[in-house]
Amino acid sequence: MPSSDIPPDRPVLIAGPTASGKSALAETIVATGGGVIVNADALQVYDCWRVLTARPTAAAEAALPHRLYGHVGREQAYSAGHWLREVRAVLAEGLRPVIVGGTGLYFMALTEGLAEVPPVPPGIRAEADFRLHDAGLAAMTAELDPATAARIDLRNPARVQRAWEVLRATGRGLADWQADTGPPLLPPDRVKALVLDPGRDWLAARIDRRFDAMMAAGALEEVRAALPAWQTGAPWTRAIGAPELAAHLRGEFSLPQAVAAAKLASRQYAKRQRTWFRSRMAAWQRIAPA
Repeated sequence: MPSSDIPPDRPVLIAGPTASGKSALAETIVATGGGVIVNADALQVYDCWRVLTARPTAAAEAALPHRLYGHVGREQAYSAGHWLREVRAVLAEGLRPVIVGGTGLYFMALTEGLAEVPPVPPGIRAEADFRLHDAGLAAMTAELDPATAARIDLRNPARVQRAWEVLRATGRGLADWQADTGPPLLPPDRVKALVLDPGRDWLAARIDRRFDAMMAAGALEEVRAALPAWQTGAPWTRAIGAPELAAHLRGEFSLPQAVAAAKLASRQYAKRQRTWFRSRMAAWQRIAPA
């Protein structure tokens, strides 16, 4: 889509699966029409990842205004609620936002509103970590309230654990909290909402090439630097490819095995993203990558 087709005064939302070219499109829009690029990727917020999460380079961040990239320490709690409050502050700057990323929950919170769920105490989060590791995803899923279980992605351990924590901490299911959601920060009728929709084979080949480029750019060294602080299940360790490279560094895989596993994990993640976007973003405009 030519950037000239996008009204210069309208916020732009760009979603799409990993490696589909979202950041390049956002840069083109801001370079030609002005504004600020705002991150909507839950892993690109962490300061320990740049290469492995395909965060914009330092040169790209210096060339155009960027917000909410690499600003969260791995030990910090960070959620869609934190992100939404930070986006509100970015909007107050007065620049036209071009919000780009692959975390669908962030976009839904932005355009549909987000329930004000109380923070989960650290003790309950630790209990949930143990429960997921000890009993497994199926057991944790079985303990959710039916309304929440019907609403969330039950194949996503992070989503299931979050719902379990909320129920355990508050006595109310996440779906019940969401029923009290306030008005959205950016309603759909106020934005230009785009979803990049590449072909499966095109995207698979691009994912493989990009991971090879990440390895050449220092992805393994990035994981090596993070390994002393590694906590299995911690949100920051879920960067696609990080668990596989960490396993290699622990001697569990050869490097070729780890790279192949990371590429497979990336393709599987992209498939889940595409399914989610088609289900939850049916009204968004589909465009093919350039």
